[in-house]
Amino acid sequence: MAYNLIEAGIALWTGVQVGSIALVGFGLDSVIELAAATVLLWRLAVETRGADRETVERTEHRVHVFVGITFLLLAIYVTAQAGWTLWTRDAPDESTIGIVLAAASLVVMPLVSWGKLRAAREIGSAALRAEAKETLACSYLSLALLLGLVANAVLGWWWADPAAALVMVPWLVREGREGLSGEECCGD
Repeated sequence: MAYNLIEAGIALWTGVQVGSIALVGFGLDSVIELAAATVLLWRLAVETRGADRETVERTEHRVHVFVGITFLLLAIYVTAQAGWTLWTRDAPDESTIGIVLAAASLVVMPLVSWGKLRAAREIGSAALRAEAKETLACSYLSLALLLGLVANAVLGWWWADPAAALVMVPWLVREGREGLSGEECCGD
């Protein structure tokens, strides 16, 4: 959660400064992931306090739905903002800070996700698996962000930034829909 807080702050601040939808979307994903982790901690606290199975399952379902909603909200935001950026041809500035952040997150987030998946298996929590998948989305976003920022900085491809942001939309929508429907969206 601490890394997500730092990541969100840097990505949002830098993204606004350079006009990068990919960086802002990445920062918002970090905020959403932080919120999902907070809600998940609540779910785990319910179980730790010795709640009955029905209460734990109801809480688990609420967390799962919350994570699904966050995926869909992020997909809507990224689509709208990237579409607007492409339409207006509003080229972002180069961002060395964004490139370093994306590279660091590309290393850190898969490790965090794998740890959460292992813990989810051990306690049998679909909600934790869903939240781990959201962390994994951050890894994929890190790669797309890195490619988009580097293409913009090195090759001058202004459209690479919004294109990088759009790469994740189908995956975000699929995970969001499955979370809302209660399907097992988050298997290993």
